[in-house]
Amino acid sequence: MVIIKVVAAVTVVVIVQRLLEWISSSPRNSNAREQTRPPKPQPPPPAASPYSESSSIPNLASRPPPKDVLVIPTTAKVEEVPRPSLGRIPSVQIPAKVHETKSENKSAQLKPPPLVPLRPSSIPSKSKYVLVQKEAAPLFVIPDHLKDLFEKDIVPPVLRKAITSSTYKDYFAALLHAEDFYIKKWSNFQLNNVTLELHNAAIYKKSHQNKLLFENDVQNDKIFVAFEIGSVPERRPFLLSRDFVHLKPSGKMVEPFQGILYRVVKSSLVLADFGDDFHSQHSQNRKYDVSFSFNRVCLKRSHKAIAGSTHLFQTFLFPSRTSRVSLLSSPLVTPAYRNLNLEQRTAVNNISRLKDPPPYLIEGQLLVVTERERSNYGSKIVKGKLSPTGLVVKEAVLQIHRTSPGCRILISAPTNSTCDVFMRSLRGEISESDIFRANAAFRELDGVPYDILPFCPFEGECFTCPSLLQLQNYKVVLSTFVSSFRLYDNGIEAGHFSHIFLVDASSATEPEVMVVLANLADETTVVVVTGATGNQSCWVRSDIARRNGLKISYFERLLSNKPYNSFDPMFVAKVRQDT
Repeated sequence: MVIIKVVAAVTVVVIVQRLLEWISSSPRNSNAREQTRPPKPQPPPPAASPYSESSSIPNLASRPPPKDVLVIPTTAKVEEVPRPSLGRIPSVQIPAKVHETKSENKSAQLKPPPLVPLRPSSIPSKSKYVLVQKEAAPLFVIPDHLKDLFEKDIVPPVLRKAITSSTYKDYFAALLHAEDFYIKKWSNFQLNNVTLELHNAAIYKKSHQNKLLFENDVQNDKIFVAFEIGSVPERRPFLLSRDFVHLKPSGKMVEPFQGILYRVVKSSLVLADFGDDFHSQHSQNRKYDVSFSFNRVCLKRSHKAIAGSTHLFQTFLFPSRTSRVSLLSSPLVTPAYRNLNLEQRTAVNNISRLKDPPPYLIEGQLLVVTERERSNYGSKIVKGKLSPTGLVVKEAVLQIHRTSPGCRILISAPTNSTCDVFMRSLRGEISESDIFRANAAFRELDGVPYDILPFCPFEGECFTCPSLLQLQNYKVVLSTFVSSFRLYDNGIEAGHFSHIFLVDASSATEPEVMVVLANLADETTVVVVTGATGNQSCWVRSDIARRNGLKISYFERLLSNKPYNSFDPMFVAKVRQDT
C-alpha cells in the first residue's frame, strides 16, 4: 500500500513538471518573457562619414589609410593637396575645405579618397589623386598680441632687435606668424562671375617669360584653366605655385571644383590645373565664382623647425670658431675631377677633408643653369645642367662616397627640379642600391623625369619612403628642404647623416632650411651651404615679413658674420661662374 502511494506521488510530480514546461514554451509566454528582460546594449552607431553614399568619394572605413596620408579630424582646417589630372580620365571632386576650430585634435576623422591603382608596369599612368601630407606639427596659432599688431600694420618689437641666440626663436616665429596672418587675411577673397579660358600648356613652353622652365616642367597635353585676377597687390592675394583654386558655377549651390595653381603670368593671369570632373561640365559661356586657399605645409614645418632649433645655436646658427684644423690647400688631381679648374679642385678637397662643424660655405652660381638646344623640328628645348658650383658639389659628394665607406650624405635643395637635375648627374656614378630620391607624397608622378623614376619608390600614385632599415642603408639621399621632414618622420634621427649639403640655400627662407638642420643634424654633422650673392627667396607673402628679415637667407646671414665675412678659405670657397 505504501509503495502504491509513493508511485502515485512521483507520477503527479512528473505530470506537473511536464505541464510547466509546456506552458513556458508556448509563443505567447515566450514573448512575454522577452518583454520582461532588460534590453541588450546596442553598439553605438558608426561615426557619420563626411561623404554620403551618393558622394563621388567612396567610404574607406574598410581600409586603413596609407602611412604617408594624414587622417584628419573633421573640425580641422584642411587644405587638401590635389594632383591635377594630366590625362582625361574621371577624377574626384572634393570639398573645398573644412573649417578650422580649436578642437582640431578631436577623434572624428575625415578619411581621404582612394588612390587609383596603377597598371602592372614600372611606368605610372596619368591620373589625378588627392593626398594630404602627414603633418604632426602643432597648430602654431598666432598670439593675440601679435595679431593686434599685424591688424594695425605695426612691426612687432622683437623684429626690431638683432638676431641673437636669445631672440632667434621669437624673431623667426613672429615672421612666420606674419605669413600666417596674411593667409588668414585673404582667406575669404572671392571673384564673382568670372569668364574662364582654356590654354594649352605648350604656348608657355615657348614664352620668353618662362625661359627657365625645365623640359619636364610643363606637359604638352596639359590644359590650363586661365583667368585674370588683377595686378594691384593691395586688391588681391599673393598667390604661389601649389596654392589651391576653387571654381563654382555662379548662382549654383554646389561643391566647388578644386584645382592646383600652376603660376601667375605677368602678375595678373592665373593658370590652374583642374581634373576631368571640371572639364566634363564646362562650357564656354558659363561663368564662375573663384576663391583660393593656401598651402600651409611649408609654414607648419618651418614653425616646428624654429621651435626645435635650440640645439643648433652654437654649432650652426651662431658659430663662434674663428679657426679650424688646417685643410690641405694643394689639390689632388684625380680622374674624378680632372676637368675642374684650380679653385674648384681646392673647394672639393677642402670639403672632402671636413670632419665637423661649423658649416662650410660655397659662394657662386646656383646649382643648376639652363641651356637651349634645337630639336629636329627647330624649336628650342630648355634643359638643365650643373653650374661650376654644382660641379664642385657633385665631385665632393663622389669623393666622400669613394673614400669614406661609412658616410651617409643628404643633398637638399629648395626645388624638385634642382634635386632632379642633380640626381641625373649622379646616375652611373653611384649604384642604384646606394642612392634614394625622396619626394613629397603628393608630388605628381608625371612631373618626375622618366630616367630617375627607378630611384623614386611609389605605391599606387603616392611616393613612399622605404622602411627605416632601408633608409638607413642608403649612402646618398636627395630631397627638398621641406620634404626632408619625411625622413625624420620615418625614423631617421639627427646625426644619421655624416654630411648634409644645403644647396641653393640663398633661394629659401632660413626657417625652411632649418627643417633640415633642426631634424637631421647634430654637433658631429658636416654641413656645406651653397648660395649666390644677391639671390633671395621670392616666396614671402607678408609685407611685414618681407621688409623685416624673412627674405634674408641662412646663407646670406652667415656670410655677413664672422668667420665668413673675411672669406677665410678655411670657411668659405668662392667659385666663379662660367664666362
